[in-house]
Amino acid sequence: MILSELKSLLAAHPQLAFRLLLPDGAAVPVSFHITEVGRVHKTFLDCGGTPRETTTCQLQVWVGEDFDHRIETGRMAGILAKGQSLLPDESVPVEIEYEDRVISQYTIPDHEITADSVILKLAHKHTECLAPELCGLQMPDLRLPAIGGKPPCCGPAGCC
Repeated sequence: MILSELKSLLAAHPQLAFRLLLPDGAAVPVSFHITEVGRVHKTFLDCGGTPRETTTCQLQVWVGEDFDHRIETGRMAGILAKGQSLLPDESVPVEIEYEDRVISQYTIPDHEITADSVILKLAHKHTECLAPELCGLQMPDLRLPAIGGKPPCCGPAGCC
């Protein structure tokens, strides 16, 4: 989900509860706080040597001791508005950073509207080879078994 989509979703349902659903189906406790609205800009070289850049809007979620705390969609829209000056535009993808034993980053591929809530459905963020044609990969799935003692990204071109 990109920032403009999230803002539109919140604006269309200004009085509902705002909830987050983890990839395993468990809900983030309803008392969560949004502790950061950030712009994360990453400049890097892929394994084929191509320079790349990504920018995301990252929302950090934290669950505190105040179990009566709740965020409604209108308040969430206000939080995003406060962070707007940090973001280049509304076309950036939104990711959720949440700690549940370890700090994880999640994408937002889907949402659900119920009678009382806007629920963002989170998905695991994955790594991938961005230059499979240079690495000799048949498929961009890096979870392939090692061949000849080399990780699958190290194909005939030896890009890794």
